[in-house]
Amino acid sequence: MKPQPNHRQQEILNVLQKAGGSARIHSIAQTLDVSEETVRRNIKLLATAGTVEKLHGGVRITGSAEETTFQQRLQENPEPKQRIANKVAQMIPNGSSLFLDIGSTTAFIADALRDHQKLLVVTNSIAVAYKLATRNNNRVFMAGGELRSHDGGAFGIDAMNFADNFHTDFAVLSAAGINATNGFMLFDLEEAKFSRLIMAKSATRIIAADASKFNRQAPVTIGKPALVDYLVCEALPPDDIVNACENWTTEITLAD
Repeated sequence: MKPQPNHRQQEILNVLQKAGGSARIHSIAQTLDVSEETVRRNIKLLATAGTVEKLHGGVRITGSAEETTFQQRLQENPEPKQRIANKVAQMIPNGSSLFLDIGSTTAFIADALRDHQKLLVVTNSIAVAYKLATRNNNRVFMAGGELRSHDGGAFGIDAMNFADNFHTDFAVLSAAGINATNGFMLFDLEEAKFSRLIMAKSATRIIAADASKFNRQAPVTIGKPALVDYLVCEALPPDDIVNACENWTTEITLAD
């Protein structure tokens, strides 16, 4: 088992993820406002753990434990994600209002909702907006701001202020990792901020996540796990997560 990265190493991994998986040492040092020697020292440890590969003047992610691009995530575990999406769609009546985030599982959920009628959808995902707009008398509201190149999501103060105008029946969110200690986690702070906002603005909060997320680590918690009403997954989580969900009063709903 690979050792968990320390705080500085996780910051370096976050920079690499946002840069598409690779970056120059000089660029990482500038982004983190640290010395290049600090970056090199931590990269050496990450390389020893097999998480990154050192290049001439740079580094790239090699480990599968870190978050990949949106298109790559769409191709991971498609059958469980489809089952989860169908179950979530069954939980949402026609005429509902809902927030949908930018997760790959959420993109499957948008597909599963395409026959629903008169939905009011608020999203920061161009993929979700494209799938649900202009059909079945839906109303789709897309958060503004610059779309990120690696996932087509809008973040930042403009997106947050826009989403803050709504209060919906449901919030449907993804998670990059779930464990009994920290709850529901993401790799990206901006995503977590947006998730916290839409959880606070929704009557029912649903986390949709396949079994690969169980006991997977990510650096940023989405929020208090007790705020999550339902965890929808295709397999029963390990006992420690099941017990934690009972303590959080989060209902585990298994996809058919």
